[in-house]
Amino acid sequence: MLRLIIAAVIALVALFGYFSRTSVNPLTGETQRVALSPEQEIALGARSAPEMAAQMGGLSRDARAAALVQRVGRRLVSQSIAAKSPYQYSFHLLADQRTVNAFALPGGPIFITEGLLRLLKTEGELAAVLGHEIGHVIARHSSERLAKQQLTQGLVGALVVGSGDYTAAQVGQMVGGMINMRYGREDEIESDALGIRIAAEAGYDPRAMVRVMEVLAKASGGSRQPEFFSTHPAPENRAQRIREEIEKRFPGGPGPAATP
Repeated sequence: MLRLIIAAVIALVALFGYFSRTSVNPLTGETQRVALSPEQEIALGARSAPEMAAQMGGLSRDARAAALVQRVGRRLVSQSIAAKSPYQYSFHLLADQRTVNAFALPGGPIFITEGLLRLLKTEGELAAVLGHEIGHVIARHSSERLAKQQLTQGLVGALVVGSGDYTAAQVGQMVGGMINMRYGREDEIESDALGIRIAAEAGYDPRAMVRVMEVLAKASGGSRQPEFFSTHPAPENRAQRIREEIEKRFPGGPGPAATP
């Protein structure tokens, strides 16, 4: 009986902690449950960026390509909704030529590999990729997922204490992982929509994001699955959603002046 009472207390503490962390995102209007404040996100991203770069072969030595990534990134931030966010954006080209990936850390550091950059044909396609990653930062997806992981860990701990069965804990962790992954994939769809908005506000043709999906779909045809797909939904599943979002936001088209 005592064991069950302790388990119930652990579960209640985890649930209270999760549901008490409610915040309204001023840029998206979404009510979120997050584990970190914006200041904490910025600090975490700044601490993590050097280690992340080192894990992927360090920063690129291609000064011209790195400058392009930084220029496009700064344009996206300065001319879009991202300028209203509190985050400290920085844009980095990684030396990894084999991995096809791009990702954002909490608080603003954004990375793209040489392996992905070399597949992109236009500045607009690069803007689509970076805009998507900026969307992750604006939407505070890292802080949301951390809060969900903390909830999962708390509930799994309660399950272990209550049942005394490690096998049950393994099942709980598996289910929790599946739940967190599902939410993560929904985050990707939200970031696509934000990326479309950010790119268009900065003067880029948002239809470039559809071309990026085509590039990624083609890249997946080889024997080596791009790392991009470990964290992102398959491009075939996203392309149609992206077309629908563009049509909804720009029923007459984005206009001829948009950078392709």
